[in-house]
Amino acid sequence: MSTPRPRPNVADIPPYVAGRPPTPRPGLVSYKLSSNENPYPPLPGVLEVVREAAERLNRYPDMGSAALYEKLAETLAVPTEHLSVATGSVGLIYQLVQAFCEPGDEVVFAWRSFEAYPIAVTAAAATAVRVPVLPDGRHDFEAMADAITDRTRVVLVCTPNNPTGPAVTQAELDAFLARVPSRVLVVVDEAYVEFVRMDDPVDGLATYRRRDNVVLTRTFSKAYGLAGLRVGYAVGPEPIAAALRAVSLPFGVSALAQAAACASLDRRAELLERVDALVAERTRVLSGLRDRGWDVPDAQGNFVWLGLGERTTELAAAAEELGIVVRPFAGEGARVSIGEEEANDRLLQLAATFSR
Repeated sequence: MSTPRPRPNVADIPPYVAGRPPTPRPGLVSYKLSSNENPYPPLPGVLEVVREAAERLNRYPDMGSAALYEKLAETLAVPTEHLSVATGSVGLIYQLVQAFCEPGDEVVFAWRSFEAYPIAVTAAAATAVRVPVLPDGRHDFEAMADAITDRTRVVLVCTPNNPTGPAVTQAELDAFLARVPSRVLVVVDEAYVEFVRMDDPVDGLATYRRRDNVVLTRTFSKAYGLAGLRVGYAVGPEPIAAALRAVSLPFGVSALAQAAACASLDRRAELLERVDALVAERTRVLSGLRDRGWDVPDAQGNFVWLGLGERTTELAAAAEELGIVVRPFAGEGARVSIGEEEANDRLLQLAATFSR
C-alpha cells in the first residue's frame, strides 16, 4: 500500500539543537549560557505595552505590521518598501532561501556558522556549500568567493559569526562583494550588530544602499531581549523586500511581538545602555580567559568561543557541575553566552581549573 511521502530532501534536514536549560541543583543557582539570550528582563515600559496587547488576544494581529514598519522606517531612515518583518532573523533566512532558490541551487556560507543555515537550505531542496572558517574563526572570503559557481543563488555572511565570534570588517565585505556576481544575493546576517565594538565595522545600511544584491537581516531577540516573542526584520532593495513579504507567513508576527518591538525602538537608548554593560562583561570575560592561558577568538557578539575539539563535551560536563550550561558543538568547541556577573565568574573559575 502506498502512503504519502514527503520530498526526499526532508529526510536530510539536520535537526536544530537548541541551547539546553540548566538542571536544577540543590543549594546552587544555575545559569543558562547556552542560547545567547539577553540576561536582562524586558524594560517595565515594554512589559506594560505587552500586557495591554495581551488583552486583545482574541483578535488577529495586524497582518501588515503597519506600526512596526513605520517605526523601523523612521529609526533606520529607510523606505517602508525596503523592509520585511518576520519571526526573528532566522525566519527571514528561511524565507530568503525559499524565495530565491530552485531545488539544486547552491547557497554558500562559512562553517562553522549559524546552525539554522544548513537547515533552511536543505528544507528548500537547495544545496549547502560550506566553506571552513579560518583558524581564528573569521570568514575565509577568498575561499567563499572561489566557491561561487553558476548554480550559486545566495551567499550568507554572518557578522559577528555565531558561534566563533569575530565580525567582518567593511574592507573585507567590500572586497568580497566586488567578486560576487550581481545576480547572486548576499545576505548580511547582523543578529548581533548592536554588540560590535571594533575598527572598521560593517555599515550594513550604507552597504545595502550601494548594492542591489545585498540584504540585511536583524532581530529583536538579542540586544532588545525579545527572544520569546520572535520578531526580526530585513532591510534590502525593494524587489528583494517585496519577495520576502510575498512568501511570509500570514499573521506570522504576533500582536504582542509587534507591540513589544515598537516599544523597544521607542526605548532604544535605554536598551542599548544594557548592551554596553554586556559588552563590558564580554571584555572582562575575554580578558580573563586569555589571562588564564586560553586562546579565544575575537568576540564581537554576546558570547565567546572555546575551541576544544574532542574535549568539548568534557568541558560542558564540567561547566554543568558549576551550575552553568554552555552550548557544546561536539568535536569542535563550546559557545558560552555572556550572562549574569555570577555566571561569568563561574566560567572564569572553570577556565582556571579545567585541564586542557
